[in-house]
Amino acid sequence: MRNYRLLILGACMGILTCNLAEAQQKVVHGVVRDAHTGEPLPFSTLQFNGSSTGTTSDENGSYTFTLPALPADSLTARTLGYTLQSTALDQTADTQTIDFSLFRQEYALKEFVIHSGSDPALTLLKLIIRHKPLNDPDLLDNYTYKLYNKLELDINRLNREKLRHSKLFRPFAFILDNMDSSAEEKPFLPVFLTETLSDYFYRRQPKKTKELILASRTSGIKNKSITQFLGTTYQNVNVYENFIPVFDKKYVSPISNAGAAYYNYHIADTQYIDNRRFFQVSFSPKRKGESAFFGDFWVHDTTYAILQVSMQVSKTANINFVGRVSLVQEFQQLAGGRWFPRKDMFVADFKPIGDKRPGLIGRKTATYDQVEINNDSAVNAVLEAKAYRDNNIYVLPGAAAKTDTFWQTHRQDTLNRREKGIYTMVDSLQHMPLFNKYSNIIQFVATGTKKFGPLEIGPYYYWFSMNDLEKYRVRFDLGTTRELLKSVYLNGYLAYGFGDRQFKGKIAGLWLLERHPRSYLYGSYTHDLDNGVQYQDQISTDNIFTLAIRKPDIPQKFVMIDEKRFEFYKEGFSGFSQHLSVVNKQFQPYAPLPDASFFGQGKQSDPLHDMQIQLSLRYAWREKFLEGSYYRVSLGSLYPIVQLDLAAGLKGVLNGQYNYRKIGLSISDQMPIPPLGSLYYNFFGGKIYGTLPYLFLEIHPGNELYYYDKYAFNMMNRYEFLSDHYAGFNLEHEIGGGIFNYLPGIRKLKLRQFWTAKGVIGGLSAANRELNITHTGYPFRTLENHPYLELGTGVENILHFIRIDCVWRVAPRPQPGEPLQKRFGVFGSFRLQF
Repeated sequence: MRNYRLLILGACMGILTCNLAEAQQKVVHGVVRDAHTGEPLPFSTLQFNGSSTGTTSDENGSYTFTLPALPADSLTARTLGYTLQSTALDQTADTQTIDFSLFRQEYALKEFVIHSGSDPALTLLKLIIRHKPLNDPDLLDNYTYKLYNKLELDINRLNREKLRHSKLFRPFAFILDNMDSSAEEKPFLPVFLTETLSDYFYRRQPKKTKELILASRTSGIKNKSITQFLGTTYQNVNVYENFIPVFDKKYVSPISNAGAAYYNYHIADTQYIDNRRFFQVSFSPKRKGESAFFGDFWVHDTTYAILQVSMQVSKTANINFVGRVSLVQEFQQLAGGRWFPRKDMFVADFKPIGDKRPGLIGRKTATYDQVEINNDSAVNAVLEAKAYRDNNIYVLPGAAAKTDTFWQTHRQDTLNRREKGIYTMVDSLQHMPLFNKYSNIIQFVATGTKKFGPLEIGPYYYWFSMNDLEKYRVRFDLGTTRELLKSVYLNGYLAYGFGDRQFKGKIAGLWLLERHPRSYLYGSYTHDLDNGVQYQDQISTDNIFTLAIRKPDIPQKFVMIDEKRFEFYKEGFSGFSQHLSVVNKQFQPYAPLPDASFFGQGKQSDPLHDMQIQLSLRYAWREKFLEGSYYRVSLGSLYPIVQLDLAAGLKGVLNGQYNYRKIGLSISDQMPIPPLGSLYYNFFGGKIYGTLPYLFLEIHPGNELYYYDKYAFNMMNRYEFLSDHYAGFNLEHEIGGGIFNYLPGIRKLKLRQFWTAKGVIGGLSAANRELNITHTGYPFRTLENHPYLELGTGVENILHFIRIDCVWRVAPRPQPGEPLQKRFGVFGSFRLQF
């Protein structure tokens, strides 16, 4: 009995001892993440400082220590290509969570010296390239998936205390409650969040894509075209492509077919994940300044498919306003063995006004679910559906009106506390009159217009200008807003010249019949001087900013225009559009241009009165637009844009004085040619049938300002050359950093090179030469057997926005006594770009 009691007592003591021992265990756990993207860093090394005790994080970046005692007072995390980080430990705590955020650092080139034929990393790269046809998702016959996109914008580098005590900011101090200070070194303030949920369909041959946006939720933006851009089509990244888009540039992919010419590679690690072996390969640019990344990827040892790639744009890359750009792409192996994207992340740190001043962090995350490959019937049913034929991105009705319950059910990722707070914060701001006041002031400065309920005034930069005829000119613009009419825009202006003492003006109306595909009616009446504007982004001479940039000793030419115009525009589903214009126009030239008296022979009324009907046929496959309230801005197309113009003069109709025919054809494109930058080209030509005054002929566009004009001949004057048949070209090659990338002292300035070439050849019929040159005595010139050619080069991106063009007029040969400034000119312009 006594032995039995002793046995029970011993057992109890053992249990108690075990419990006490267990209670005294020290547990340290956490996650190692990339400080910029927030993504976990798998297989990171964690070690107690000054001891041999350590471990590695798992494939999700998580780690755990369970020890009887802490062997040191601090813990260090390290990962290849990242800075070390050490954190002090609490010696009294039994359990503590220590998370690490490591910053990626560029590798020194001397770390990876490659000898041809001896590096296994290059052998592995060749195998990856060889297996691209089996692993690149875009080489599948077709696929479909459900996509969830999330985009967040944060303001970083804010000083909380200064903001709290700022009189300007004090009314908005409540938004600081949403400031994320988990990263104590660099707290940031989330200010914008948007989410989209969509179904995406892809077919390789014939290539066609369609994205149906099922739901969209934004904190403030209600623009439908913005919703389209937040889908996947405009932001898709595929690491298997040879070049990866980053903003408006193309960067060489680390697994490009020519990757060995741009990168150094190093096999850094080997790990087993789910009983499959993967290699970790680190890469870095061979040369500074090139459009390349640094980072690492994990590749499967059997299929040579990418499991994950994490990369950053090199700090020496020629890119503006961005401190750090990170891209992460993760893949999953589907049931049939094919690999497909699982998650994408894009993070950019914008620094528009310097490294130490407030900037923006943009975070875009995309997750892919319900992936189906080679399902012909499901994909073709959507791609060929008439209901979605007008665009490759279609926002379904009610997409912006989904409830919180819908999002909680269908969202593929959960929102954290910070993200949830953004919707509440932005909603509160939009109901504050003072916030709306500040927003309107910023909009007025940026756009030049100011809204007052149903009306708007501006742009302000037209309010005052000067020229030789009017001396001082003032102008006031007035238009309607969507608060008055949602589909009709009425606008006009009234101007007065103090030199000629005449009022001028314009009144116009636009009626949008359909927005998608676009169709409209437009009518206007204009009585004003011709300002020489032919393209949307040309600078008008009716502008306060042109006062100081006119070329000296060149007389200004003025033509008073009295114009009545009616237009009908209809756009088709395929990018084909028809634009019909009926224009009644009367010209009144001022000296030194020949006036109407030179052309009045045989005319019973004004000989410079025209009645014209014109049809423009344009084909722009998959052209992208940014929609405004009424007008839209073209963002170009990945394909050439072709336009055919047909016009006819109608003699006897509404005082029209001439019968004639015109035909014109152009083809243009902005074509990326990585790694050599991009090439813009425009080839054009035309012919005019009829004997006509010079104002009805082709007056080749000249430039009499020192502000560079992309679409004009910058060393040509206005009204210098006439043609009734012509052909020409306009080329501009933006090289990028070019030679500046290889000059260490210059590379930091991020200067960029380019070259331009513009030429035209043409001529006049004998009748038109007699009427316009011999008869008037004005020194018009023709290009018959003497083509015009100007060549240019220069430097852009000076201080991130200044461009200097040096232009030579190569042909025709100079005339006797012609000054040097007629042959060579230096032009400036401004351009903001990444």
